[in-house]
Amino acid sequence: MAGDSQLSAGLKDRHVTMISIAGVIGAGLFVGSGTAIATAGPGVLLAYAFAGLLVVLVMRMLGEMAAATPDSGSFSTYADRAIGRWAGFSVGWLYWWFWVLVIPVEATAAATILNSWITAVPQWAWALVITILLTVTNLFNVANYGEFEFWFALLKVVAIVAFIAIGVLAVLGILPGGQVSGVSRLWDTGGFLPNGVGAVVAAVLVTMFSFMGTEIVTIAAAESENPAEKIGRATRSVIWRISVFYLASILLVVALVPWDDPALPENGSYQTALDAIGVPGAKLIVDVVVLVAVASCLNSALYTASRMIYSLGRRGQAPRAVMRTTAGGVPRIAVLASTAVGFLTVIANYVFPEEVFSTLLATSGAIALLVYLVIAVSQLRMRRRLEREDVALPVRMWAYPVLTWAVIVVIPVMLVYMAFREGSRFDLAMTALIAAVVVVVGIVLTRRAGPDPAPQSQEGSVSSEVRSSEANRSS
Repeated sequence: MAGDSQLSAGLKDRHVTMISIAGVIGAGLFVGSGTAIATAGPGVLLAYAFAGLLVVLVMRMLGEMAAATPDSGSFSTYADRAIGRWAGFSVGWLYWWFWVLVIPVEATAAATILNSWITAVPQWAWALVITILLTVTNLFNVANYGEFEFWFALLKVVAIVAFIAIGVLAVLGILPGGQVSGVSRLWDTGGFLPNGVGAVVAAVLVTMFSFMGTEIVTIAAAESENPAEKIGRATRSVIWRISVFYLASILLVVALVPWDDPALPENGSYQTALDAIGVPGAKLIVDVVVLVAVASCLNSALYTASRMIYSLGRRGQAPRAVMRTTAGGVPRIAVLASTAVGFLTVIANYVFPEEVFSTLLATSGAIALLVYLVIAVSQLRMRRRLEREDVALPVRMWAYPVLTWAVIVVIPVMLVYMAFREGSRFDLAMTALIAAVVVVVGIVLTRRAGPDPAPQSQEGSVSSEVRSSEANRSS
């Protein structure tokens, strides 16, 4: 009956598998990558490789914790246990805010495409319809989210595989509009690094946020059977997913299109490459794929935000109402609360001046890096506790603690670089402002609730959950 606080295990194996495969594919790959290429030239491959490596390491660390103790709160819960309740509170609410702001961005992007097809329906109406439709799918059963995401993800994978196949044929000169040797584009226009190393570093910031969403599988897997097994499989496969979907496809783009082609930032990398190859209806094809990617991202934003605030509610860090679930195990109030804020920001996007919405968006500009930093620190501290208790881990971080420390050092360096780069300074300042407010609120509220549990009791809590998880898997 309604009022229970347990989520259901309604996601099937194929749902989690496809979410893990295509969760890393957002609209940024199809559109935003054009801006990254225009910034760094062929050297953008280094930017994607570096950002991808960072994400792979973070996912491995998160996978280690999530496979041991699956939880819908994911890294927020682990930060709560490893660093302190204020940290879990802060990163949980910041992450929720990030995804709530994704809702109007993706709804507007989808509405723009649909409005270009059917101009009689105003753009705001399309945004409203898309948001309502995907909210409804998240309200009744988690399997609805899984089913929508399965087909969205499958279409994205098919689109990228088809693009790679066509691109390879074009580079080999097999297609009529292809190049005899497209690889010469990697150095024939100003060299491999036409704008220098600094441009590659700037492109890293653009590419980094394209990967946000990879961690959703650790949240979704908590609502499936045998979550530890699925999390382990997903974190192990993230390397080839990033290599194929990002590095291979971007390599083909820079091999087929001059990096300084003005169409890249305007039309996006995929459309520009397909136009160069001579594929008929390239714009329509890319619009359909982007619409699917946008709908997928919006669907995931609603799901992820609701599960994060649900987890915060279960830990007493959000209103108790958000932890109530339906008979089907869906936290309906958490979904509606996240959607309500999303609707308000959608309205703000159309009613208020553009500067207002841009300022809101800027508050989430560096949240991804903060989340990754918290994951690394949490894994460093939790691993020490588990090793002292000789707990076997289904997934283990590579070269621990060297690579963990490397991530902890690299992320602050990137944040400092943002502070000195004019294009990202405002985003960093706004993110720092909202983060400071959330951290202060978190410290005040957790102090009022009493001191954090002693380290020994926290360790006991973690290890007992690990042993319980291992017992469930063995049974």
